[in-house]
Amino acid sequence: MKHLKKLLLAVMMVMGLSSHAQDSNNPWAISFGVNAVDTKTSAGGGKNWADRHFSQPFAVKDNWNILPSVSYLSVSKYIGDNFSFGLSGSVNKIDKYVKFAPTAVGHDSRGYVVSNPGDLMYYGIDATIRYSFMNLINSKVIDPSLSVGGGYTFFGDSSYGTLNPGAGLTFWFTENVGLELATKYKKSFGDREDAAGVPDAPSHFQHSAGLIFKFGGKDTDGDGIYDKDDACPEVAGLKEFNGCPDTDGDGIQDSADACPDVAGLAALNGCPDTDGDGIADKDDACPEVAGLAALKGCPDADGDGVADKDDKCPTVKGPKENAGCPWPDTDGDGVLDKDDKCPDVRGTVANQGCPEVSEEVMKTLNNYGKIILFDSGKSTFQKGTYTVLQSITSILKEYPYSKFMIEGHCDSDGSNELNQTLSENRAAAVKNYLIENGIASDRLRSTGFGETKPIATNKTAKGKAMNRRVEISLIKE
Repeated sequence: MKHLKKLLLAVMMVMGLSSHAQDSNNPWAISFGVNAVDTKTSAGGGKNWADRHFSQPFAVKDNWNILPSVSYLSVSKYIGDNFSFGLSGSVNKIDKYVKFAPTAVGHDSRGYVVSNPGDLMYYGIDATIRYSFMNLINSKVIDPSLSVGGGYTFFGDSSYGTLNPGAGLTFWFTENVGLELATKYKKSFGDREDAAGVPDAPSHFQHSAGLIFKFGGKDTDGDGIYDKDDACPEVAGLKEFNGCPDTDGDGIQDSADACPDVAGLAALNGCPDTDGDGIADKDDACPEVAGLAALKGCPDADGDGVADKDDKCPTVKGPKENAGCPWPDTDGDGVLDKDDKCPDVRGTVANQGCPEVSEEVMKTLNNYGKIILFDSGKSTFQKGTYTVLQSITSILKEYPYSKFMIEGHCDSDGSNELNQTLSENRAAAVKNYLIENGIASDRLRSTGFGETKPIATNKTAKGKAMNRRVEISLIKE
């Protein structure tokens, strides 16, 4: 047992290092179990090299040295591209040593003799580079591998270095736990036996079987997806979304979901469409009634471009400016009230809905104008004239959008200059009276013609009376 301390030291080294793991998610692996040492491979004999090394590989009872307890420990770390590096320590007891001695007593039919060299203690410290084929065969359970490495073996009182090619097969029960089977041919650098025939540095096979545990992967949010592969490492999510969540379960991850808390449609970036009009509820002004995109999802029953909710006449087409209702024509003259300057009085289209001033009306106005009486040589009215002026005012109010010219005329008495001024002043006096009695000033104009437009002779008193007059004409624009 003098080499036990060496094995313990090797185990401590292994525990302090990181070596051959199976993948990048869980870069660390630790395995332990039993090992078997078979010395037949270097005993000689056999028909050829292959027969000498590989015949009777499973003669467990006859050739294998096995301790009935945990006898090896390995720690490993994944280093990339399916490669891992590991360190292992093993212990065994050699009570079956195979020699080729065809003349010795007790040899078998092939000339081999198995003897106990004195229950020699066996310790091994090995480093291994392992290549896994699991990804190449696209398996999540079966993990075949090849390995190569080197180590140092303590065999009884001898110690020597070895070159260790090997192979393995692991069966993963879960992502992290598996059964590991491995074998290594440990080619020695030294003599198999000393001069006295005592085992010195025999090459041998070492087989192992045990449990392997992968670990070291970090999963901050606990969603089963390691941080290195998790696009949302701080928030638990789903594998199909690389670890990102889908809170509403609509198949659209939250980061791409415009409505992450409410299940919706992919075509609407994860938002619902209750009324099925193709407009997401969050953008739909009428989310429970199918409508038009142009009206933010609201219906328009009469097709006038005004949403029903804003349409005061939802079943009759009308302009938006009138809240979806048709414009009225109160007086029925064919001119809509909105364009009718006389909406309550029937008029004509040509006169913007107002009644036309007829020739008969103009004749009546001018008949009144002829009997407007002024004080002699002045522009003030005689008392009897106010009744006439009121009649003229009433007629003009019936045509509120018509414009009129008021003309003043004189007889030939007096100078031309005096008559011109007097005619202008008298026309202005009539205009001012009409304005003071409710006629808009912009509807009236006034002018004077003096004695230049007589309608009768100025040689008689009757003729002069006819020439002293006021005439009213319609201004057409």
